[in-house]
Amino acid sequence: MKIIKRNSTEEEFDSAKIAAAITKANLAAEPMERVTENAVREMTEAVTAACEALGRAPGVEEVQDLVERQLMSHGAYDVAKRYITYRYTRSLARQANTTDERILSLIECANEEAKQENSNKNPVINSTQRDYMAGEVSKDISERILLPPDVVEAHNEGIIHFHDMDYFAQHMHNCDLVNLEDMLQNGTVITGTLIEKPHSFSTACNIATQIIAQVASNQYGGQSISIAHLAPFVEVSRRKLRRELEEDCELSGITMTEETMQKLTERMVRSEVKRGVQTIQYQVVTLLTTNGQAPFVTVYMYLNEAKSEQEKADLAMIIEEVLLQRYEGVKNEKGVWVTPAFPKLIYVLEEDNVDEGSRYYYLTKLAAKCTAKRMVPDYISEKIMRQLKKGDVYTCMGCRSFLTPDRFTDAGVGNIANAGNYEPGAHKYYGRFNQGVVTVNLVDIGLSAEGNLERFWQIFDERMELCHKALRCRHDRLLGTVSDVAPILWQHGALARLEKGEVIDRLLYDGYSTISLGYAGLWECVLSLIGRKLTEPEGEALGLEIMQKLNAYTAKWKADENIDYSIYGTPLESTTYKFAKCLQKRFGVIKNITDKGYITNSYHIHVTEPIDAFEKLRIEAKFQALSPGGAISYVEVPDMQDNLEAVLAVMRFIYDNIMYAELNTKSDYCQVCGYDGEIAIQEEDGKLIWVCPNCGNRDQNRMNVARRTCGYIGTQFWNQGRTQEIRERVLHL
Repeated sequence: MKIIKRNSTEEEFDSAKIAAAITKANLAAEPMERVTENAVREMTEAVTAACEALGRAPGVEEVQDLVERQLMSHGAYDVAKRYITYRYTRSLARQANTTDERILSLIECANEEAKQENSNKNPVINSTQRDYMAGEVSKDISERILLPPDVVEAHNEGIIHFHDMDYFAQHMHNCDLVNLEDMLQNGTVITGTLIEKPHSFSTACNIATQIIAQVASNQYGGQSISIAHLAPFVEVSRRKLRRELEEDCELSGITMTEETMQKLTERMVRSEVKRGVQTIQYQVVTLLTTNGQAPFVTVYMYLNEAKSEQEKADLAMIIEEVLLQRYEGVKNEKGVWVTPAFPKLIYVLEEDNVDEGSRYYYLTKLAAKCTAKRMVPDYISEKIMRQLKKGDVYTCMGCRSFLTPDRFTDAGVGNIANAGNYEPGAHKYYGRFNQGVVTVNLVDIGLSAEGNLERFWQIFDERMELCHKALRCRHDRLLGTVSDVAPILWQHGALARLEKGEVIDRLLYDGYSTISLGYAGLWECVLSLIGRKLTEPEGEALGLEIMQKLNAYTAKWKADENIDYSIYGTPLESTTYKFAKCLQKRFGVIKNITDKGYITNSYHIHVTEPIDAFEKLRIEAKFQALSPGGAISYVEVPDMQDNLEAVLAVMRFIYDNIMYAELNTKSDYCQVCGYDGEIAIQEEDGKLIWVCPNCGNRDQNRMNVARRTCGYIGTQFWNQGRTQEIRERVLHL
């Protein structure tokens, strides 16, 4: 068994240290108050057993809490007082500098939390370490100076989660929809260099990747671009290539029929499209932003965004090439084709591609083939989204966060971002963004209520006020931000075209941007309250009632403050483990509630619940509709490459029943023996590790593992809680 030290390094659990600590406190007590050596041994054994029962590596503070409880339960009050006093004194000494040890452990790659904090960050490389070091300073400043004590305390106790505190000290926002159309059509500026409208599709793709890198380095969340914004440049290339071909024919004295001229031109256009898409694919995968990771970018593919039939055909050509190249994958360091994490792809199911025989059904079949092998694209239903988003269809801003439907256009607010592609009366989404997220731990509320629904709603109300206070901190931190802090965002078109020195405040109101109230653990919350699952009628009813109450709060705040608060199904990654540990500390190990190293993301049906894909999507669709600020549902499937009809059946069900969903499979490779099946997860010495079932390779640096983590694909491995969740997933097909 391991133990996690205060600086987040990991070492072997040693019960002798527990005995030594108790003995030291015992000797410091008055002689008449001391306990026997047998009592010391019993308490040591009890603490060790409690740690083993957690099913994970305990933290030092948890172990010390257990020691205190044992001392009190044995009536050793004077010994307990000595122990608590020593612990408090040491705590005060550590508070003199809260960051040194953690930063040093980061530099030496010994920080277990950092190693597994983000499944797409490699904590060994300098750029990631630099970002983590800056993050430690930001968290320290935020906790001591910028945030109210009650918000900090609730965050540290796992009652709420104040997301991205490691970036909060700076005036940065979460995620956004890049207005790529404005930047390409009307020009932009990148690091002081004027970039004019490109004269070919391949150049437009190259500029797009530079924009992606710049945007990712100036915010901390995911970003989305639309392929439709690149589609007009196919025609630009077509005309350019046609002119060049005509000039070549004239210079060489060759006469060519119109039909041949068109065929050759289209052949060159396809080659141009292939090169351009390859640029996006490889540059996104190989780029490293200033926070030491590939940009968390989503590529949106929606045929009905095209503005003419020719543009739609060109857009279809681009989408086809994107899917073909993603199906192929990218080569790892051994030269083997593997599944890349980014860019994330979203494919919109619509009337002209969802039915066999429809004009673009061939793209849908290709998308199914790609999903079966590479886990992308994910799917948005045009039909359901129109119902939920007031007739509009648009992409999310990362793995799942959605803007609220446009309301500032209809309210006559006008072109407050000074966008070059603004159309009066037309709803606007590109150029908008999210201010940040605060998540409430619903499981904690459920357990705190002890089965009393009246008490539950009372605590719920208190937690909502706390979340509101924390969300206002996020909003207020952005107020007064000048456009100069991120010119690519605020001055050169990604989000706005403000003047130098102008503040962004106008973009924080009237629905131009959103701010998200996240939630996690609805499944365990309901189960703890009434002993029913979300898959049972009573559990579903209570779950929906909780979701409706969340929405009522955000609606009230929105009406009072003219800020678009929205409900967000939080994609917990490292936080799922933190919440689980905090729940065990506060409530102990409770079967089916706190007995795992994770809690369930958002409204999802528990990963261990036996349920078929269609029933899962049908039930979750009801909850997704009440999570307008972001949500995604998934079904876990085996290798479906030889059963694409089943994949297409799920896709058709998505189109008819749920707004946003994905299919999860596996895509692994062992660099030692060449095994390309599923890399297994095994428990050894109380810790979950990844093992090649063919050769026994346990070196994570010599294997490629791709798993859907929280809406996006992770490839750098996960903390123990998320790894347990991945291991326990059941198949839905």
